[in-house]
Amino acid sequence: MTRAWDALTAATALGSGLLAGVFFAFSAFVMSGLRRLPDPAGAAAMRSINVTAQRPPLMLALFGVSALCVVMIARAALTWSQPGAGWSLAGALLTLAGALGVTAAINVPLNNRLDAGTIPWADYLAAWNPANHARTILCLAGCALLLVAAHRRH
Repeated sequence: MTRAWDALTAATALGSGLLAGVFFAFSAFVMSGLRRLPDPAGAAAMRSINVTAQRPPLMLALFGVSALCVVMIARAALTWSQPGAGWSLAGALLTLAGALGVTAAINVPLNNRLDAGTIPWADYLAAWNPANHARTILCLAGCALLLVAAHRRH
């Protein structure tokens, strides 16, 4: 059973890192590139990105990693006295908060408003970018803590 938990921790850490990388790309250059376009073109490009984002590769990563985090949280609670449990809990909670929490609470509603034409592009960017930075940091921190958890177990 230990090998299964080690594999789960590794998969969750890798998934968290993958999501952090996707979000980082948006923070590092995608949104800056879109901001350089005239407002209507930037908004149109982002609406197009949002349509393509809702396909299996990203959705499987987002919801799959979130599901792994839920399992990690339950495992940490059930094995609290074991080495690494606290690190597992913290890493899974941070990843879940960033990947699913911030995305569902802030980024998706803003995307929906952009799609509906109820938010100006500049206001969208002013709200969307900090939320994306937050989910990048949360997922990266979650990945780091999950790696510490894996190390502490051995």
